[in-house]
Amino acid sequence: MMRVEVHADRCIGSGVCALVAPDVFDQRDDDGVVVLLAEHPADEHHESAYEAATRCPAAVIDIHEAG
Repeated sequence: MMRVEVHADRCIGSGVCALVAPDVFDQRDDDGVVVLLAEHPADEHHESAYEAATRCPAAVIDIHEAG
């Protein structure tokens, strides 16, 4: 099972995560900081979650896989 973790305190508000994986991430309206929508995303969102983590310019997204 995939678990997504974000470090919002380091987020620079680029919005890449919300664009790449809108079912997993959003942004706060006031400052653009990442909001995690799905800590355990459905299987069909795993690929986009990985892409968002890879493309995040501030590297604030961690993906954990449990056996």
